[in-house]
Amino acid sequence: MKGIIFDIRRFATHDGPGIRTTVFFKGCPLSCRWCHNPESIDPLPFKFQKKVMVDEEWFEQEEWVGRAYGVDEVMNILIRDKVFYEESGGGVTFSGGEPLLQPEFLLESLETCQREGLHTAVDTSGHIHRKAFDPILPFTSLFLFDYKHHDPAKHLQSTGFSNEIIRDNLQYLLKSGKPVRIRIPVIPAFNHTENDMAEMMGFLKSLDGTIEQVDLLPYHSLGTNKYKRFAMPNPMDGVPSLKKNDLLPYLQVFQKGGFKVTIGG
Repeated sequence: MKGIIFDIRRFATHDGPGIRTTVFFKGCPLSCRWCHNPESIDPLPFKFQKKVMVDEEWFEQEEWVGRAYGVDEVMNILIRDKVFYEESGGGVTFSGGEPLLQPEFLLESLETCQREGLHTAVDTSGHIHRKAFDPILPFTSLFLFDYKHHDPAKHLQSTGFSNEIIRDNLQYLLKSGKPVRIRIPVIPAFNHTENDMAEMMGFLKSLDGTIEQVDLLPYHSLGTNKYKRFAMPNPMDGVPSLKKNDLLPYLQVFQKGGFKVTIGG
């Protein structure tokens, strides 16, 4: 069994609890305007021309984004930091892209992690067929679930799809009893208002089941260099990053709603 991975990041601290290794799957059903991993959207590996300096001269060389990994190859990387996971309450996060677009590879990876005693998190956009969740439920310790906007039309305009499937899947996961942490990217000119946050908070509060935590994620422009490197148009070009202080009013909205909430995740 092989999967297409574009990055494996060790010692991650913002993709779930504790110290983690994050495995980034290629392929995403959404096309969010603010995506900071634009190389993740295409499910297939692609190549680009990378500039490198040798002896004070610039040269171009071909480089691939994404390649096929076997489960054993991924596990050999993940297991290296098991002691750090255990000491920090961390583990492994499968992200992307959308990891559930490669369901068989994800399932085998999760099963293997469980046999090794590793805490697992699946970071999902929620825009996926519900049946894809069922096989992985027994092997997933935590779901990190993106919720971007309450308004279906605005969601469609900025991601390419409405949010009805996402809402339904969120309720389904909560009813399953699995721990779920909501992650809300706060994006200028999209959901960066107290009214937007209040609508999302009200919806989340209306759901059956317990949401473990809400993470408010301030927009950052760190992906700008990636758009340039891969010669991709950047819909957020020139938009400055938000600071944590910009999100303090939203933190209070969710706190008043009774949620445990953090800025940054």
